[in-house]
Formats: sequence, structure tokens, C-alpha cells
Amino acid sequence: MNSAVAYGQTTLDASIRSRFVKTVTGLEVHVLEAGDPNGPAILLLHGFPELAYSWRKVIPALAAEGYHVLAPDQRGYGRTTGWDGRFDGDLDQFRMTSFVRDALALVNAFGHRTVEMVVGHDYGSPVAGWSALIRPDVFKRLVLMSAPFPGGPSLPFDTHEPPDAPDPNAVDNALRTLPRPRKHYRWYYSTAGANANMWHAPDGVAAFMRAYYHHKSADWPGNTPHPVASWAPEVMAEMPTYYIMDAGMGMAETVAAEMPDAETVSRATWLTDDELAVYAEEYGRNGFQGGLQSYRCGTNPEYSDDLRLFAGRTVDVPSRFISGASDWGTYQSPGTLERMQAQACTDFRGIDLVPGAGHWVQQEQPEAVADILLQHVQCAIR
Repeated sequence: MNSAVAYGQTTLDASIRSRFVKTVTGLEVHVLEAGDPNGPAILLLHGFPELAYSWRKVIPALAAEGYHVLAPDQRGYGRTTGWDGRFDGDLDQFRMTSFVRDALALVNAFGHRTVEMVVGHDYGSPVAGWSALIRPDVFKRLVLMSAPFPGGPSLPFDTHEPPDAPDPNAVDNALRTLPRPRKHYRWYYSTAGANANMWHAPDGVAAFMRAYYHHKSADWPGNTPHPVASWAPEVMAEMPTYYIMDAGMGMAETVAAEMPDAETVSRATWLTDDELAVYAEEYGRNGFQGGLQSYRCGTNPEYSDDLRLFAGRTVDVPSRFISGASDWGTYQSPGTLERMQAQACTDFRGIDLVPGAGHWVQQEQPEAVADILLQHVQCAIR
């Protein structure tokens, strides 16, 4: 029997082990691990601003079914070290292919040559998607969560490129011309001031993260998402301000306006104050720049040119998409949800929009998510 792992002021389930593993990619990776080390592997990849800790309520259910579950703090996050988080540091280390190498190196470090299922939430979703696209021999099943995966890039003559795909910077520029000037959060996250705005929020990191998590959860009444018809600025502005921000505001001010009252916080049993303190401690120590580096790569085409090697490739392993029914992330990139099903994933097994969950679906409704994951990992490979 494993002793319970202390994590801040909380105690993780006794089945979970906290490990540090050095990999060939130069990282010392902090991993939450559970289950039989000789069992088939499941890899869980978190997003922003999250940690391996975000999977704490899902890991035990998967491990109980005989799987060896690995949930790392990804490059740029938490207790994993070996990455450079300076704004003026080398961004090459945060290319998508670096994250895929990290995933492959981590499972190899634990002795696995195949992974029964790779699962990614938020930014972890494209990491999981690319892992399955590039190495389907290793990653045998795929679950994408909260961020639909559009697949690989198109060659110039590939007619499958979405006809309304925007210029990388055109969306943000167009939003600023609205009568109420706006900006896109991805481009804001790519600026030099974004880290300091959140890290040094007036009421502290814990208060910032409480407001941020609340604003994107099912607890916030404005999260009633619907498909977004196009990239036109007046259409994009239908989304909440955590995605389409007021042009003159940072993210700290944006979410502070939606800070939940004490009664609402008391009802948010999916994220207690002690659990929130874990995130506040980790981000209070490191800041947010490590996670923001990936947004900078995503808004600069120079850092995705290596992905052209896989132009025209599809994800051919069994794939599934999970999101909260109250998550705008499902629709924030017009056409991507449809492209994922029709073109990117050739063995797509379905979409699950979980009631009672917003963006943090594996934390807000962990039992439902665990059930869906177990169904998918046990599905037949055609």
C-alpha cells in the first residue's frame, strides 16, 4: 500500500505516487504515477494554467482498472525542470515537436514502448493529437479534451485547407477595429507583459486563479456556448472576455470582474481552497511564462514550420473528443470541431459534452470523464 502523497495542504489519493524522472530530452519531469508499472500505459497531458495535479480525481479510477497511469507536469510547468522560461529565451524548445518528444521520452523512461491511450486537455490536446499523428505505432488511442484538433497543415495545393482560415494575425487586428475594441487572448498571451500581469495580480496569484477558473467553469452563468459561425470580428466578439478580451485590459483585470462571491466558492466543491492553493503555490513560484511560451510559438508561424513535414497526414488511431457542455473552448476556433471529425481523425468515435462542466471538465466532473476514458481505452482497434 502506498502512503498518501502530500501536495501543498492537500493529500492525494493513496494510489498516486509522485516521481521525478530524467529523460533524454534534458528534462527532469515531475510525474504523478499510479497503477501497475507492468500494466498498459495511459498518458495524461494537462493544459494552461494547469498541472499534473489537474488529473488527481481521474487517475485512481484508471489505475484501478489495471492501467499504468502517468501524468507529468509538462515542459514549462510545475515541478518539471530543464526548460528556460525567460521571455527572451530560446523559443525553439517550446515547439510542438519538442512536446511530442517529451511525451515519447517520458513513457520510454518508464519502460513502455507503446501507450494504450494518450489524453490531452486544453494545450495538452494538440500535444496528444500530434503524438498520435506522428507516432501511431506508439500512441494507440487518442482522447482530445476541450480543444478540438484540426490535424496537420496543408500543402499549398491541398484543397482541404479551410477556405475561411484566417491570416495568423488578422483576427487580432480586426478585433481592435470594433466599436468596443477587443483583442484575442492568444495574441495577448504572446506579449511581454502577460506574465507579469497575472503573476503580480493586485490581489495575488490565488485570487487571480480563483477568478480565472471560475470564469471558465460551469459555475459562471455566462458559459452557454454555441458554434461560432466565422472568424469575422463581430462574430468572434460573441465569446466571453476570457477569450475575446477588451483591448485595454490584461487577463488579471478581465477575470477579476467575475470574481465569485463566498457562497459561490463554497459550492465549488470541484476546486476547494486547499486545492486552489496547490496551483497558487506552483504558479506563485514559477510565474506563467513557461506555459505562455507555447502561445508565442502558436502565434508565430516560424515555430510551426517543422510540422510541414507531416502535411497531409491524418490521425488514424481510434479518437474521441470530450468537453464540458458549458465550455466555449469547443467552438472558439470556427470550423475546427468539424474538421477534426471529417478530416483530421479517420477513426473518430464520437463527441461527449459533459453536463455540469465548463472548461475544467476532468476536475468539474471527474467521474463522468473517467467513465468515458475507460470506455475508449477498452474499445476495439479496427
